Amino acid sequence: MTVRKAWIVASVAVGGALSFVMLLVVGVYLVAGNVAGGVGGGTVALAKGAVPAAYSALVQKWGNLCPAINPALLAAQLYQESGFNPNAKSPAKAEGIAQFIPGTWATHGIDGDGDGDRDVWDPNDAIPSAASYDCELASYVKDAPGDPTHNMLAAYNAGAYAVLKYGGVPPYSETQNYVKTITTLQASFAAPVGRVDPSEQAAGAINYAQEKLGTPYLWGGTGTAEQQGRFDCSGLTQAAYASVGIELPRVANDQYNAGPHPSRAELLPGDLVFFSDDLTNSRAIRHVGIYVGGGYMIDAPRTGAVIRFDPIDTPDYFGATRVTEDGAKALPTAV
Repeated sequence: MTVRKAWIVASVAVGGALSFVMLLVVGVYLVAGNVAGGVGGGTVALAKGAVPAAYSALVQKWGNLCPAINPALLAAQLYQESGFNPNAKSPAKAEGIAQFIPGTWATHGIDGDGDGDRDVWDPNDAIPSAASYDCELASYVKDAPGDPTHNMLAAYNAGAYAVLKYGGVPPYSETQNYVKTITTLQASFAAPVGRVDPSEQAAGAINYAQEKLGTPYLWGGTGTAEQQGRFDCSGLTQAAYASVGIELPRVANDQYNAGPHPSRAELLPGDLVFFSDDLTNSRAIRHVGIYVGGGYMIDAPRTGAVIRFDPIDTPDYFGATRVTEDGAKALPTAV
């Protein structure tokens, strides 16, 4: 469909919010697909708060260890592996924030902080080791045709031999999905260098949320019949995007990673907006709403309240996510 460029210009008062949102629902479709953007080339910086502050400097430093990786890609791997949990342990005995299995750690773990030991449970060792391992794999497959980063990720998943054998990413669905997942997910951890594309599904998500205005809040609510169609904050945003075919995770801090992060000045209707008491750590996000324009969102705020319009410009405003279908699909089911 050819979509002409348009800008939504509107002023909002709380009393006129319903008609305002109806204009926005139309307006989102008019602007969708017409704002150039995405993560650009050059040095990749991390999006504000996307990586917990305790690890941000490590990821930024070691993510530039070799040309095949960047800080956002390294962050995406750590999030995919452990959700930045330094105490994570999998049924397969993978350990720590980077989920090394003991045999791999014994060979590839490094003393990242120079304190004389190599501790898989210490992010100061494990994060540098993850970057170092990525770069080792990249060196093994440097002569394979194709994108060096894709080949490195394929080697991480399927082994360097498979990449060399097939001359690039091998034809294994698991490996191809892994490469797509990590390269897609990295957009959620990179600070955008330009405006990012709006979602064509945004208007439908707003419309869904608008129809729920006045519904009482229910902690843990996902809108089921047993819950009398009631929601909590992330239950509402999850259901709103499910209504247009995008499956978001259940909780707000994982929904933050469903796409790139526009600045406050670049918000468009349909963006998810997030709130936290710790503005340095996306894992501490505690509230989410759907932006509708004019500085307002639709949200399910708290017990005793109803789904309503609220202003977003509060001291606990954390940031926003422009949900993408690929971004949502890339998110791990549990971290």
